[in-house]
Amino acid sequence: MATTDWENKITEITLFVEDLHRSKAFYQETFKLAVIYEDANCAVFDYGNTSINLLNQSNARELIEPAQVGHHGDGARFQFTIQVSDVDRVCDELEVRGVKLLNGPITRPWGRRTACFADPDGHVWEIAQVLHFQ
Repeated sequence: MATTDWENKITEITLFVEDLHRSKAFYQETFKLAVIYEDANCAVFDYGNTSINLLNQSNARELIEPAQVGHHGDGARFQFTIQVSDVDRVCDELEVRGVKLLNGPITRPWGRRTACFADPDGHVWEIAQVLHFQ
């Protein structure tokens, strides 16, 4: 199958988490989203065009073996970016929800204003505002 046969969208991202209850609460409070599916090992949230599946780390191996499951503290390997219209306003909302920023808001030389935070398992999220320079 050639990649031209693939649908050009990512439908689901699975994050391996150490404590499902803690991570589920974080995602509910931070993003104000409802769980669309859950069982004893996972909780799934709908982000519009992509679902985020929080999966107990202990269940991850069966999905990816023979690859190894990384552990919290190994360092960030990627970040998710969500476009917003006002980064500073969203940062204020996140602060009210108890989310601690890793950095930002920062005006970047490539025309974006950004800020980053991490979930309880170290998955990094960036909020980004496109700036229109005069």
